[in-house]
Parts: sequence; structure tokens; C-alpha cells
Amino acid sequence: MKILLDTHVLLWAISGDDRLPEKARKLISDEENAIYFSIVSPWEVEIKRMVHPDQLALDAETLVAYCEDAGYYRMPVKESHIYYLKRLKRAEDAPPHKDPFDRIMICQAVTENMMFITHDHLLDGYYEPMVYVV
Repeated sequence: MKILLDTHVLLWAISGDDRLPEKARKLISDEENAIYFSIVSPWEVEIKRMVHPDQLALDAETLVAYCEDAGYYRMPVKESHIYYLKRLKRAEDAPPHKDPFDRIMICQAVTENMMFITHDHLLDGYYEPMVYVV
């Protein structure tokens, strides 16, 4: 199975953080699964690092190096991912979700037939079976 990791899940996985849920840890460590990181994740990390340098020591280049060392595959942003954004639907009664990074990663997962692993329960509001909240 192809799995795309949300940025937080990715950071927890490469750092061995205890906040990584056991379900996610098992999926990531299963050698039958191909683990991907979105090129959006280093972009998100760099933006957050610029805003709060005291809260995030890891920069984009280091994140990519760790992902490559871990054997994770890089998922670029393709036009098909961008075009899918207009088809991305959310439940009317779902709480607001404004994170553009999450939305593009959901679109990447859907169009590439991947499971998207996240810890963000706000993503439950999307009508996409590819989203797996741990």
C-alpha cells in the first residue's frame, strides 16, 4: 500500500516521537507499505520555522534529508493534485478547516491512490476515504 504522511505524523516518525500513534507506527514500519512524504511538508516546516524559530529547530533541507535516509519517497505537487481541489468536498456540519497544506496533501493522496495518515481530526470532515486519522 502507498501511504502519504501528514507533516506532524512525518515529523514524529522520523524523530521517533512517542506522540506517533501505534497504529501509524505499525503502518509505517510494515515493509509491504511504500511511505511517501509530500514536498509540501518541508515547505510547511520552513514557513512555520520562519514564524516561530524557537519552536521548530528542523529546517526544510534537514527534513528532506531525514526522509530520504528513512527510505521515504518524495511526492511532488502535480497539476492533477491542484485540479482536484475544486472537487474536494467537506461535510456542511464539519467544523471549519483552513489549512491549505492539508488540503493539497489530501488531493495528492486521492489522485495517487494513497492512504493519507494524519492526526488532525478536522480532516474527518472531508468526504475522502483516503484520509486515515490516527
